[in-house]
Amino acid sequence: MDKTGNGGAPIGRRGFLAVGAGAAAFGFPIPFLSRAPAGFTPLAYAQGGVDPAITASKPGLSVINDNPINIETPPHLLDDEVTPAARMFVRNNGHPPEVTPETAAAWTLTIEGEVENPLMLQIADLKRDFETVTLRLLIECAGNGRRFMKPETQGGQWTFGAVSCAEWTGVRLKDILARARPRPSAIYTAHKGADSHLSGDPAKDAISRGVPIAKALEPHTLVAFAMNGADIPLLNGHPLRLIAPGWPGSCSQKWLTRITLRDVEHDGQGMTGHSYRLPAYPIAPGAEIPAKDMRVIESMPVKSLITAPQTGARVKAGQSFEVRGHAWAGDDEIAALDVSEDFGATWRAARLQPGANRYAWRRWTIDMRLAQRGYYEIWARARDDKGRMQPATPPGWNPRGYNNNMQHRIAVFAL
Repeated sequence: MDKTGNGGAPIGRRGFLAVGAGAAAFGFPIPFLSRAPAGFTPLAYAQGGVDPAITASKPGLSVINDNPINIETPPHLLDDEVTPAARMFVRNNGHPPEVTPETAAAWTLTIEGEVENPLMLQIADLKRDFETVTLRLLIECAGNGRRFMKPETQGGQWTFGAVSCAEWTGVRLKDILARARPRPSAIYTAHKGADSHLSGDPAKDAISRGVPIAKALEPHTLVAFAMNGADIPLLNGHPLRLIAPGWPGSCSQKWLTRITLRDVEHDGQGMTGHSYRLPAYPIAPGAEIPAKDMRVIESMPVKSLITAPQTGARVKAGQSFEVRGHAWAGDDEIAALDVSEDFGATWRAARLQPGANRYAWRRWTIDMRLAQRGYYEIWARARDDKGRMQPATPPGWNPRGYNNNMQHRIAVFAL
């Protein structure tokens, strides 16, 4: 069984029925077998593995890559409404800088480009001269779910755990830009950080992305210097990072040192070609598409996660138990969250709690009772306020495997 409970390659309708008919492989009947869609694979039969190496500061998390270091969080460890530092995923493009208390105290953020009043601000200046705000803000890697794209695409093979919702403390980027006085020509930002390129070439940026000026001026876009009431962990951007919630996590530049306002769409590392871009029109899986027909990803799609129980859980047949998780929808709002225990044949509405603020994920819960002994799967699907709903399988294929918002599912055994 896949240790993260995130599924495997379909075995086909005939193969699935053969597996289910005997149910001898794990000794459980499958009550809703007849309702399962064609091409479906039970989680209990999915094979795969995740590198067991972890960092000492992130116990229980799984390393996706070690150069650069990229670490994801198993869904059951994302049950907290506020993601603890130890459970926050890590997505790096280069090598983190060395940061000492002395370098952190002297850290400088430069605001330049299409502005009337260029600025050089230390963190002490940010704290003294601007209103400090604390918000729960969701960050998600655009490649979250890439592992399930077929054919396989380039990039870290994330499953469902490259997402977090921590409490970030900092100042609004719009307040900083108001002091810098953007010119009418300013239409896009360009971000730079202190991380170094994997090649070691100082002339190359590890990553340098940007956002349209409207997103930079959105009041939830922060320049953050604290997370969950403490210093930001080094692997997550200490001592200063940008938070552009609801958009690809790559927009939230870590180890932030410079924001340049530009009169064109930014063309830095990670902004061109197929990087963080989707096709302007549907393409066949594996098809080639010209770079000119790719569009920059902005708001992320509607998504949800089951965080309890953990996949593989044993429950008592006929006894009620709680299923819960989170839902989010980029720049948009969550309208509904539905749950199925019969392979998507029927769905029930879960209870949705209000979000702490815009761009925070929303907790959902539902009471469930599995009437008879057997193997079940619990599926979750969210719908946003524009009527868009999570698909059962990965949506439109794209060359880098971005924005896979397929439904999350877990395996449960009723005893």
